[in-house]
Amino acid sequence: MANIFSLEGKVALITGASYGIGFGIAKAMHNAGATIVFNDIKQEFVDKGMAAYKEAGIDAHGYVCDVTDEDAVNEMVAKIEKEVGVIDILVNNAGIIKRIPMCEMTAADFRQVIDIDLNGPFIVSKAVIPSMIKKGHGKIINICSMMSELGRETVSAYAAAKGGLKMLTRNICAEYGADNIQCNGIGPGYIATPQTAPLRETQADGSRHPFDQFICSRTPAGRWLNPDELGGPAVFLASDASNAVNGHILYVDGGILAYIGKQP
Repeated sequence: MANIFSLEGKVALITGASYGIGFGIAKAMHNAGATIVFNDIKQEFVDKGMAAYKEAGIDAHGYVCDVTDEDAVNEMVAKIEKEVGVIDILVNNAGIIKRIPMCEMTAADFRQVIDIDLNGPFIVSKAVIPSMIKKGHGKIINICSMMSELGRETVSAYAAAKGGLKMLTRNICAEYGADNIQCNGIGPGYIATPQTAPLRETQADGSRHPFDQFICSRTPAGRWLNPDELGGPAVFLASDASNAVNGHILYVDGGILAYIGKQP
């Protein structure tokens, strides 16, 4: 049974995986046997990521690449195929969020979020699919969000992008399922990462941040999740164990989407 979860001999590209969710997923895939490749937008981020992987005992391959630049992505994928091998597993993890009320958000800010969080996965997926078809198999995992299903104040661009990413996931399944490519999504709940650290800071009076209190009260698990808890679901979706799973979004949220919340 363990063999169907093995990633031995597989090359996994996790975008934006210098830290946080991507790094947690990369560690799990490495432990399952995969060769890890990641990118980030600047050399300094790649260098920090390489240092973190080295400290974790992982011999990773890092590349500088902007996922919204189609020419740069195509060049990176060609370089990976030459230097490491054909990409068997793609995790579209790179993303940003801008918490700005909709009527205060500029169109430029909205476009930037859409460009990175939705156009980026389209561009990188498009770059790796032809070689997956030639090889006869492939796994694509898109990092979606609870905002693929729900709206919330100040995240109009992010919710629009992640809702679109959910449907891109399903459409890749529809177009390339016959080529033995499975494309699924993971929808993380609220994860304790450097990005969310300001929302978990203790206030000047010693109390918890209001958003921290809100999230813990709305999560049946009663806590923020950690990046490593996404590793098992990611390995499942990257392995032969999920060969019959396609176009599915797996929500790893501690139960938030199943819960209406406690009565005040």
